[in-house]
Amino acid sequence: VRLVESGGGSVQAGGSLRLSCVIVEVAFLRPNCMAWFRVAPGKEREGVASLDYDGATNYANSLEGRFTISRDKAENTLYLQLNNLRPEDSAMYSCAARYNTCPRTGSLSTGAFDYWGQGTRVNVSS
Repeated sequence: VRLVESGGGSVQAGGSLRLSCVIVEVAFLRPNCMAWFRVAPGKEREGVASLDYDGATNYANSLEGRFTISRDKAENTLYLQLNNLRPEDSAMYSCAARYNTCPRTGSLSTGAFDYWGQGTRVNVSS
């Protein structure tokens, strides 16, 4: 599977963005578990949100409910709605996929995913 992100940009604090990740399937195989990760300069990559085939979601505790992950299966696209953005949300955001369902624990773990996109950059100014 190939993943192509878009939607990043520069916004002021308090603003919103919607990130998209187009899922290009191979041999009509559809990944069951999808997620968004981000990496800020000088920091380790962290999991933001995951979405399983049955709609179950998992979010990083630090987000305080500001982000929402969703998937449009008809369009084969994964989304991440980012609201009330803060300067500390500035990072490169990447989507990730695995054909298996999401693990019960560690669904926001880098090692759980096999396929990655190139990322889209988000910059939030104060």
